Amino acid sequence: MGTTDETRIIEERRKQMIEQMEKLKSRMEKVEHKIAIISGKGGVGKSTVTVNLAVAFAVHGHANRVGILDADIHGPSVPKILGLTGQRLQAGPPGIFPVLGSLGIKVVSMDFLLPDENAPVIWRGPLKMTAIRQFLSDILWGELDLLLIDLPPGTGDEPLSVAQLLPELDGVIIVTIPSEVSQIVVKKAVTFARRLGMPIIGIIENMSGFVCPNCGAKVDIFQSGGGMKIAEELSIQFLGSIPIDQKISEASDKGTPFVVEYGDSPASKAFMEIVKKVEAFLKNKEKAQG
Repeated sequence: MGTTDETRIIEERRKQMIEQMEKLKSRMEKVEHKIAIISGKGGVGKSTVTVNLAVAFAVHGHANRVGILDADIHGPSVPKILGLTGQRLQAGPPGIFPVLGSLGIKVVSMDFLLPDENAPVIWRGPLKMTAIRQFLSDILWGELDLLLIDLPPGTGDEPLSVAQLLPELDGVIIVTIPSEVSQIVVKKAVTFARRLGMPIIGIIENMSGFVCPNCGAKVDIFQSGGGMKIAEELSIQFLGSIPIDQKISEASDKGTPFVVEYGDSPASKAFMEIVKKVEAFLKNKEKAQG
């Protein structure tokens, strides 16, 4: 291939990139608030927290129009939790439409593009960043009050891509569990967010004790208080503790929003209180900027 052809291809790719970034900016200008949900390690229930926060915002918060971007390319689980497994993204003349879940929540996930739920995604970093960029730019999100971005564990390609593509991100919520190992890894997530200039909204401690459904007694299976301790140590707001509840797992397996079906449970009430704190953070940020 000659130098002229190589130059032409490079120039075409550059133009395509510029066009896509302009489209991304245009799409995201219609989204009032954008929050990423991250964790230092896997197994902390981050996706379950993301989905139930989205539902809690839609039902009890001031965000009537909510979207979820499932940015976990290799292990998308948001569709399963919302009962959307098997759905597909639909394309039309203006672009690609997200899948509508419970309460009108708009959802985009790699799961909607796979031939079946057992198909793996075997991609390197550049392909994952391209996918996330396209999810943000090519999807017709429309006007949203809130977009929650569910990121995979760790501080790799996907969180870095979101930080670079959305410099206007309102902030990140860090999910942990009350184990020493999880607390240690949380510090890495905090350092990651701070180095990239991502505001930290706060820490949520998931699986924080088990409340007996019969007697109401609380048992700290995985200890408790670790999330609050590390929040104080790092000068970060502690958003709340979500207790273990068997019904959360049951609701997720059925694809039914837990905070709707079991609204009076201690875990649901914890989600509601977290929503209030996040809304207060966003309101204070608006005042500071305006």
